[in-house]
Amino acid sequence: MTEQHEQPSHTFERGTDGPKVIVVGVDGSASSLRAAAYAGGLARRQHALLAVVYVQPVLAAGAALGAPVADTTDEIAEDLITQIREAAERVKGIFEVRWEFHTFRGDPYGGLVKAADELKADAVVVGASEQAGHRIIGSVAIRLVKAGRWPVTVVP
Repeated sequence: MTEQHEQPSHTFERGTDGPKVIVVGVDGSASSLRAAAYAGGLARRQHALLAVVYVQPVLAAGAALGAPVADTTDEIAEDLITQIREAAERVKGIFEVRWEFHTFRGDPYGGLVKAADELKADAVVVGASEQAGHRIIGSVAIRLVKAGRWPVTVVP
């Protein structure tokens, strides 16, 4: 017995392939800034939105001791957005990238997960950890990969 199935006509969907939102985690470290540059290139080539995310750490011990933790992390966030704006200005007219800057509070892994969920990320880019202890405990990048919810690119 032979079955024949009529093939539906295939229509090309312009602009629906590839990621629409790429989340990149930045914290001011050299590897996170390389990750932002890499993610910017991906976003440009894919015509995707680049969502730059800084997770402000919540340090209960610092707050208990009266340390101005929130002020410090706010300053870091302001510095990061200034750096990103300056980089975007340098390439204006050469490379066009749609980007947004977001801050979340919490631990880096939890903040990036929340950001990727809320922003409906199609991909997450992070820098490789520069801390020796993460080889034992596990880095944010490894935890994101193990979560298996998005494609994760780790930039050295």
